[in-house]
Amino acid sequence: MARTNLYEVPAAADAPARTWCGGNLVGDNETCVTTTQLAGTDAFAVTDSKPEGSGRELRMTGSELDTFAVRWARARGLTL
Repeated sequence: MARTNLYEVPAAADAPARTWCGGNLVGDNETCVTTTQLAGTDAFAVTDSKPEGSGRELRMTGSELDTFAVRWARARGLTL
């Protein structure tokens, strides 16, 4: 099976972006990560709210993001 180039897949029209904020909540320097599902896939575009990150995104499959999230939480000593 050919691998889909996620950078060629548009955002899903019926899946709104979801914003996850942390850090300086409700302050001038609040930082957020936004995930947007890609059309016809279990994959997402990930962006941040920092001016330096404007126009840049990372695209990952749902499985890749799940693995990252679990391993990140474990490495940081967090519980789910």
